[in-house]
Amino acid sequence: MNEHLYRWRNRQLRDHVAVIDGHLAPTKVLKQATYLNVFLKKWLTANIWIYEDRIVYVGEKLPEKTTSKTEIIDCRGQHLVPGYVEPHAHPYQLYNPHSLAEYALKTGTTTLVNDNLMWLLLMKNKKAFSLLDEMQNLPVSMFWWARFSSQSEMRDDEENFLDDEEVLQWLNHEAVIQGGELTNWPDILYEDERGLYWMQETKRLRKPVEGHFPGASKDTLTKMKLLGADGDHESISGDELYRRLELGYFAAIRNSSIRPDLRKIINELQEYELDVWDYVLYTTDGSTPSFYDEGIINKCIEIAIEEGVPLEDAYAIATINAAKYFSLEHRFGSIAPGRVAHINFLEAKDNPTPTSVLAKGEWAVKNGEAIGLNYHVNWEKFGLTKMKLKWTLDQDELRFSMPIGMKMVNDVIMKPYPIKSESDKNMLSRSEDEAYVMLIDRDGEWRVTSFLKGFTKSLGGLVSSYSNTGDIILIGRSKRDMMLAFNRMEEIGGGIVLAHEGEIIFELPLEIKGVMTGMPMEELIEKEKEMKKLLQDFGYKHSDPVYTLLFLSSTHLPYIRITPVGIMDVIKKDVLFPAIMR
Repeated sequence: MNEHLYRWRNRQLRDHVAVIDGHLAPTKVLKQATYLNVFLKKWLTANIWIYEDRIVYVGEKLPEKTTSKTEIIDCRGQHLVPGYVEPHAHPYQLYNPHSLAEYALKTGTTTLVNDNLMWLLLMKNKKAFSLLDEMQNLPVSMFWWARFSSQSEMRDDEENFLDDEEVLQWLNHEAVIQGGELTNWPDILYEDERGLYWMQETKRLRKPVEGHFPGASKDTLTKMKLLGADGDHESISGDELYRRLELGYFAAIRNSSIRPDLRKIINELQEYELDVWDYVLYTTDGSTPSFYDEGIINKCIEIAIEEGVPLEDAYAIATINAAKYFSLEHRFGSIAPGRVAHINFLEAKDNPTPTSVLAKGEWAVKNGEAIGLNYHVNWEKFGLTKMKLKWTLDQDELRFSMPIGMKMVNDVIMKPYPIKSESDKNMLSRSEDEAYVMLIDRDGEWRVTSFLKGFTKSLGGLVSSYSNTGDIILIGRSKRDMMLAFNRMEEIGGGIVLAHEGEIIFELPLEIKGVMTGMPMEELIEKEKEMKKLLQDFGYKHSDPVYTLLFLSSTHLPYIRITPVGIMDVIKKDVLFPAIMR
């Protein structure tokens, strides 16, 4: 591990002090800057000196030494706040970590804490850690958390998916600042000694453990606190959030594509007369691309201000609170000596979308124009190439004869329903909102079939290599269109393909292992909008089809799932119908 990527070396620290002593010139000086001091929660005026990527001085003085290379910026008429923090990102929702980070930067989110699940599925640790190191070259500060479970039922059990050595390597990596999220918390609460051990190792390393406790009672929250949980982002009401704060949790409020709860929760908190916001965070929780049309954490701050959160607290929630949660307040989350030079320049205090952004001391956005965002990640260097299948799918394998199907309650919740067998017809002719569904192994070893109610009324076929397990999903009312979409998905090296009445009507190439695209975020947002509109025209009546595809096999959600082991009753943890070996 390249430790110099994660902390300043002694020589650099000496240089920082030399700037104060007048022996070296700062690289930037922000003169007469009105800035938010998040410790005092006051707007102060100061001169701010930056040397390379670090804030070295905040106060009344101007530097004794400057050179022609020192950039001096008159900040009168602007308001400066720390760069925003997204504490819970899933950077693989069609986009990739680099494209998300670059896009986030444009509206002031300068630090991302990311899920490592996709790297666990796609890469060995050595390659993954090289990629983490590579991403330290981005202007955004990129951190990660270490998963303790797969979030689905794998054919190889969890002990084979993750072992002690692998998890501990992640936890000990400098870029990994959290353990969790605990989607497997019921197992840990009652029987999973290995998961509990990993929690304790995380605590030993002085890193927080994030829960995943939807609908948890006060007793359950108390028990998980006793086992070592520090934070949770699953509150869906003001009461649930207040309950977590009362017990000493850091509690994140979601403003996400499937849980846009922020405005509602802040309103409900008025009943509790909450006046201390120090343990509250924001998160967009891995929203799908089009939800980010107007930015990321800047939108959360905007909503909070509109709903009456005190101005200084609204910004603190997005900055210093997250830094304190991760015990990294010495590094980011404030405009103060010693912190990374992540600074947003605002036209007005109540408008959190910046006109200029400094990231690691360099301009990412200047006067509304994105500049300096030209870093390129060579995904192939890390083995993240196009998806290549070493097997073929025959239409004869599209057999659907399960007596139980999955009925969509919303975007991500599925309930079982009884069905009649219909395995020999090319076109599904009964109920208008029912479709065939198949999950097939990326390596071609097994398949699981059933029926899905509520996804479409008429679409011939959809095939997606994007899924929670990395396996391939086929959905549709026409087996021929499903085969057409599958073949096209294979041709383009992975992606999401829609076919209808013998024609390809939409395709989104996901050239990074069939899961992520390399296209710029702005372009992806328009592509996702196009796909969503098409699916809605074909009868998709919910809000987020991308999340439907992602969570089709996720066993942390009720009630029934199509998983690599078969059709599964999530509540009872029973495999109702096992996968068929090919």
